[in-house]
Amino acid sequence: MHLEEKTLSSETVFEGKIFTITHDTVELENGDTAIRDCLLHHGGVCVLPVNENNEVFLVRQFRYPFRTVTLEAPAGKLEKGEDHAECGRRELLEETGCTCEEYTFIGEMFPTPAYNSEITYMYLARGLSFDKQSLDPDEFLDVVKMPLAEAVERVMDGSIRDGKTQIVLLKAARILGL
Repeated sequence: MHLEEKTLSSETVFEGKIFTITHDTVELENGDTAIRDCLLHHGGVCVLPVNENNEVFLVRQFRYPFRTVTLEAPAGKLEKGEDHAECGRRELLEETGCTCEEYTFIGEMFPTPAYNSEITYMYLARGLSFDKQSLDPDEFLDVVKMPLAEAVERVMDGSIRDGKTQIVLLKAARILGL
């Protein structure tokens, strides 16, 4: 049982629209018990649209928990059982008005594995065409275009702070040879 924990009990302490929280008791590999509070989440997707000039389209939006505006890759949460590729295409169109000819899966990440079950799936979108945004009624954001190289510099200087956006930008830069 090395590097494993056995769930002895699990109690749902909160069930909301976006996530569920459980309070679990686990048995550790040495036989001791410990408490694990877990945030259960259906996952999310982020898509980095990159045009033929290696410019990226990011979204600027207010993030309530931090009371600040962030610059992020277009993204959204998965509905239970939803295909992450389809979710990403939907979010790309809703947030940026963009569709793409080339849609490449470039990996997944665990944003906060110590207590959160969320997986974020990442895509690179190329061969872009633009139409009209179709934001959700409670969604307010601006689309920002900038060179991928500048976005990477903003990751490195700390002005792009969102984790999924940092990773998808750095992966895209590596994939595209920048």
